[in-house]
Amino acid sequence: MSRQLFIAAFKHEDDLLHAVADLRQAGYVFKDAYTPYPVHGLPEAMGIRPSRLPWVCFLCGLTGGLLALIGQYYLSAVEWPINVGGKPWNSSPAFIPITFELTVLSAGLGSLAAFLWRYKLIPGRQPPVLETGANDDQFVLAIPEHNATFNPQELKLICNRHHAIRTEQRIEPDGQAQSIPAQQRGAA
Repeated sequence: MSRQLFIAAFKHEDDLLHAVADLRQAGYVFKDAYTPYPVHGLPEAMGIRPSRLPWVCFLCGLTGGLLALIGQYYLSAVEWPINVGGKPWNSSPAFIPITFELTVLSAGLGSLAAFLWRYKLIPGRQPPVLETGANDDQFVLAIPEHNATFNPQELKLICNRHHAIRTEQRIEPDGQAQSIPAQQRGAA
């Protein structure tokens, strides 16, 4: 199933931020914004929720730390208790270094795995190029058709009010963006 995609390119980050604020106020949602460097305040202006990756990191670290403690206790006090110098078998201070290392290791590997899985970053995958120069010297905004109020003329008007250097309407079949021929674009 194909849907329309409106692309607007800006030369300055302030123009992008003001256009995003006006477009969000008009009720539009955003597919993504492509910028040459991180723009402060852009995720909040676009209405993007904060990442849940810190929670994944915390849960993976907690799981790794608890498994390390339980494993060390089981091995030293239950499965293979050895009396070394009269020390107790469940000496928790001796478990701290390994517990810390396994907590950090499992938090890091779990976060990496969750990030790669969530964003489908598999080796050999070629990302579609939305706009030439999008990550070099332009700030590009992609707005998908999300309901019946999608109006390319209104989008072009709002973006041009904020000094858009280029606007384009495309058709996006099955997740890939393609250009609409000029005779089908209309005013956009």
